[in-house]
Amino acid sequence: MDYALLMSTFQPPPGQRAWPRQRQLHECLRAAIRDGRLAAGTRLVATRALAAELGMARNTVLYAYEQLASEGYVSTDRRGTVVAALPAPAAPGAAVAPPHAGLSRRARALRGVMPQEILAGAFMPGVPALEAFPLTLWRRMLERAWRALPVQRLHYGDTAGEAPLRAAIADHLRAARGVVCEAGQVFITDGTQSSLDLCARSFADAGDTVWLENPGYGGALAACRAAALRVVGIAVDADGIAPAPADWRRRRPRLIYATPSHQYPTGSVLSLPRRLALIDGARAAGALIIEDDYDSEFRHDGPPLPAMQGLVADAPVLYLGTFSKTMFPALRIGFIVVPRALAPAFAALLAQTASRGRVAEQLALAEFLRSGQFALHLRRMRRLYRQRRDALVAALRRHFDGLATVHGGSAGMHLALRFDSAALDDAALSAQAARLGIVAPALSAQASAPGHGWRGFMLGYAQLPAERMAAPVAALAALVRAALTAGPASSSSSR
Repeated sequence: MDYALLMSTFQPPPGQRAWPRQRQLHECLRAAIRDGRLAAGTRLVATRALAAELGMARNTVLYAYEQLASEGYVSTDRRGTVVAALPAPAAPGAAVAPPHAGLSRRARALRGVMPQEILAGAFMPGVPALEAFPLTLWRRMLERAWRALPVQRLHYGDTAGEAPLRAAIADHLRAARGVVCEAGQVFITDGTQSSLDLCARSFADAGDTVWLENPGYGGALAACRAAALRVVGIAVDADGIAPAPADWRRRRPRLIYATPSHQYPTGSVLSLPRRLALIDGARAAGALIIEDDYDSEFRHDGPPLPAMQGLVADAPVLYLGTFSKTMFPALRIGFIVVPRALAPAFAALLAQTASRGRVAEQLALAEFLRSGQFALHLRRMRRLYRQRRDALVAALRRHFDGLATVHGGSAGMHLALRFDSAALDDAALSAQAARLGIVAPALSAQASAPGHGWRGFMLGYAQLPAERMAAPVAALAALVRAALTAGPASSSSSR
């Protein structure tokens, strides 16, 4: 805080005669504390030092501090004078602004999010087993990367990402996911949402049509609406996204977003005939498919499914991946694999519009991949998640027999529990569960367009130990049985 500047810019109330310096300092500091420029917990400069800085007597500063203390604005201890915590004053007559005040219409149309304090509870989708991550090993690799980093590398990084990481990801994808690519097609991003935003803005113009799975991932919906694209929801069934011939004729897409290996949120797997048909249709329409392969590394039943990107030569596919699920969300590293013909133009676009950092983290991740530790970690997590999936399915069969059907448990980190009764209000039941500390997002709330017909819960199981599955499942079943007993009026009245 520049106290001299604070004093020089302070204006007494209109019509007030000039104050003595001790009064001026007191009023100036009090105003700064009240409006938050001097935040609670700030330690004020020692009286002797402040007197020297402002060119005034120390007694003048002592008077101002003592007056502030008597009014409760500061407190004193052996180490000095500290700004006290004060309640924020309400503006006289100010109305409470609605939560979306000032936002655009497309921003106001986005889905709500769950309160931060419950996001780590059972059964929050998308949260990996953080306690099982080899954090000590990761710290060592990160420290090595920082030690080897010359001072020149503290500048902005390559907008496409660090070359060693791009090469390591390309090698991993070719071996583990059947992706056909070279390092020059791999572009590092800040995670899947960053990748979706880039795809929506880079490969479509405002007003272009984008197909989204319905129900589908809210992050894709947000990215497309933010890019002012025309969103069309395409229904999902047991075999994944199912566009009709009329969709291709009447609602020709520029982009098609799909999660073929583990559909979000239903968990269905896009069948091979539909994958090939979607590729052929996209090629004929001049469209690009955004293949979000967000958790396909965790395949629990049967052999791994290859990515759609590698099924045919030069497939019109933008392949998206992330390390938030395989490692930890705070890493904030994802990637896009761009078709070979589009890679140079995309690289030129990023050079003009993006800045990259976190060089050390990218180099450490490259070592994690190259050393084999990433593959080892994946094997361990597959075993752990399979055990937790099995425990959840067993609990659901025991408590939800005759109430709901399990979908999508063959892969990934979550499954879908679809109610047998269409009369149940899954959104109301989800809200009731949240009040019990149980995160069970409603399937109906994952709509990208009206009328998809899925009602039930999304249940993530990766972060919850197997021995703790039964209790929250029993609590959810009790809520559902109570709603069925009470009838439709009860389940909807709790909103």
